[in-house]
Amino acid sequence: MLAPFLIMLREGIEAALITGIVATYLSQTGRSEWMPAVWIGVLLAVAVSLFSGAGLLFASAEFPQKAQELFEALVGFVAVAVLVSMVFWMRRAARSIKSELRHSVDAAFTSSMGGTWGLIGLVFFAVAREGLESVFFLLAIFQQSDGIAAPMGAVAGIAAAVVVGLVIYAGGVRLDLRRFFQWTGIFIIFVAAGILSASIGALHEAGLWNGLQAHAYNVSAVLPISSVLGTILSGVFSYQENPTVGEVIVYVGFLVTVLYFYLRPSRSIGGFRVRGENSNVRA
Repeated sequence: MLAPFLIMLREGIEAALITGIVATYLSQTGRSEWMPAVWIGVLLAVAVSLFSGAGLLFASAEFPQKAQELFEALVGFVAVAVLVSMVFWMRRAARSIKSELRHSVDAAFTSSMGGTWGLIGLVFFAVAREGLESVFFLLAIFQQSDGIAAPMGAVAGIAAAVVVGLVIYAGGVRLDLRRFFQWTGIFIIFVAAGILSASIGALHEAGLWNGLQAHAYNVSAVLPISSVLGTILSGVFSYQENPTVGEVIVYVGFLVTVLYFYLRPSRSIGGFRVRGENSNVRA
């Protein structure tokens, strides 16, 4: 439940930031009457994300067993790529997201589509990006989880993101979003490593990967997956009590590589200092 909650909280806050920046800029420039176009874009993006997720879920239910395992592996790979790109994109874009969105709003009003459709398209594609990222992540988690804990965590994360968005933009509260995105980014990288390792296992079940299948270790006597802690770790980080050598190599290799690039200090390029994100993001 924790992983879906934190991922959806982060995704929801990103969408809230985008919507809030656009809404605030429209208000500041005397164009508040265009807000219905913003909400239409948001609702269309949510609808497309929900229908895409439902379509993929229903389609996978019709697959035979090995095809389902292959589908699970492919969804896992896509989810990992999406999650990693998400954390690096926010790390890179946080400093300029406000100015870029304001420029895009101005461009929407001068586009050949006209202000309404241009604004709807701007908000739709920005929010749909977050929604589709969430779809692939949730599919990967739901396929590896039983019960309603994961869906409940996702819903709770979305609800919390809505509350946080209202607090930031209606209440005028400043939050250290740089630190929030940094720490949740590290958490997401660990989650992605677990999904990637589980996807390698799914490839084996599909009959497409048979290398490095010897078991690396067995800690079932110390921390069985059936225990409370083991169940929590399995649901959050795809913990396995008896993983194969290939799964361990993929997990550790991915974790070390991605964390290195994510946490490495800023560097100088051509005499200019490359810095991290702003400490606060406000509309």
